Amino acid sequence: MVSVLAATPQTARGQQAANANLERFNRQLEQLQRNTLLQVDQSLSLDQRTFFDYGAYSTFGYLSVDDNVNNNHGLRQYDLVGYARANFDGAHELFLRGFLTYRDFNPGDEFEVNDNGLQDPEFDRWYYRFDLSRSEAAYHGRKLDYNWIFEGGRDLVYWGNGLVLSTDLEGVQSTFSWAGNDITAIAGVTPVRTTDFDSSRPSFDHNTRRGFYGVQATRDIAGHHPFVYGLLQRDYNEHDELTRGVLTTKFDYNSYYLGGGAYGPITDRLLYSVEATYEGGTNLSNSFNGASAPPTPLPGGQTRDQIQAWAADARLDYILPDVRHTRFSGEVILASGDDDRFNSSSNTFGGNKAGTNDRAFNSLGLLNTSLAFAPSVSNLCAFRVGATQFPFPDGGALRRLQVGTDLFIFNKMESDAPIDEPSTRGVRYLGWEPDFFINWQVTSDVTLVFRYGVFFPNNDAFEDDDVRQYIYGGMTYAF
Repeated sequence: MVSVLAATPQTARGQQAANANLERFNRQLEQLQRNTLLQVDQSLSLDQRTFFDYGAYSTFGYLSVDDNVNNNHGLRQYDLVGYARANFDGAHELFLRGFLTYRDFNPGDEFEVNDNGLQDPEFDRWYYRFDLSRSEAAYHGRKLDYNWIFEGGRDLVYWGNGLVLSTDLEGVQSTFSWAGNDITAIAGVTPVRTTDFDSSRPSFDHNTRRGFYGVQATRDIAGHHPFVYGLLQRDYNEHDELTRGVLTTKFDYNSYYLGGGAYGPITDRLLYSVEATYEGGTNLSNSFNGASAPPTPLPGGQTRDQIQAWAADARLDYILPDVRHTRFSGEVILASGDDDRFNSSSNTFGGNKAGTNDRAFNSLGLLNTSLAFAPSVSNLCAFRVGATQFPFPDGGALRRLQVGTDLFIFNKMESDAPIDEPSTRGVRYLGWEPDFFINWQVTSDVTLVFRYGVFFPNNDAFEDDDVRQYIYGGMTYAF
């Protein structure tokens, strides 16, 4: 019996490592998809008075990425995206966008059996938006000194720098504005296919339901925009129990976030944005005794523990007064960790030691934490410097070619606490990574993108210290 119990955590940890790789891969794809859509949206900008518009674009991309055990995954992905927008006098807007995706992994590279082939179609954006000020101007000829905008449906919700909330929600959001003040309220639930931050939970990558309810207040003060918010997250996941051998783990992570920040110009060339947040709430502890390696291989009762965590993000951008639109940027990302967690900063299995406060920060935000390493924002102290430029402003077809680079340096916030993959306790420095990218809008209909990143890990921080590479090339054609 003892040998069976001893094997159970080890087997589960192997599955947990595979799930963590899948969670990171999905996060990398999400970041890549948002960036690609941004390039397309910029070339397909629509006037607010458009009565009806529709279109489609197709994207082909090849992605090669090394996971945290240095296994390479190669993927060819084909996307067909269709959209339709109806706008009536600027006051009423209906928008619908749908995806059809075909994935072709190299043999043996897929994470799950259903990763290959044609994926289920999905409508990733659908909403109705009402603008009171435009409605009054269009239908009653009145100009209001306040405004109310209501939106219902599914859309990306992005607060602050994206530290706490940067995800799709199905629900409603409402913004009331007056005299440079904005108050925004949201109530919504994540779409089922959202990838959860807890990769040890069953169905974390295709069946996630977390509710978000919150209010954010922003004020315009001479071009500066300070903001504060309160956000409540509720765990509605139905797949909330995992049994492996004699170990049964239950999942329930309910958090709240109290935060604030500001963004605006320091000078006419220097811009800033900063966000900081405190995370509270409750979660369930690790399901087996021992929260440091090696764990006691005996089942342990889970306890409901308090979350006491924090995170912050600060950015600076400097724009040169040149025809190449040269921009330099810098960023610092900080997030607390918990040194009595066993082997993961984000998961319940192997997570917080029973009967202790959980100080590991977790959220459904999405920040740029590099291409190849791409750690989650938990027990993290990361620094980034970067630059972008349009090198050929008078180069004909090359005038809309943008190149850029980012350099990252990664550390743990708590050296004795885990991150979202196996690492050495007591070692703070994790490694460094340079990233390079190219965006080229060849014509109004064709956009090319290229991404390359290579992570150089600290040999003392990881058991597998081989470099990890990330390579992506893609083409989008709009029609």
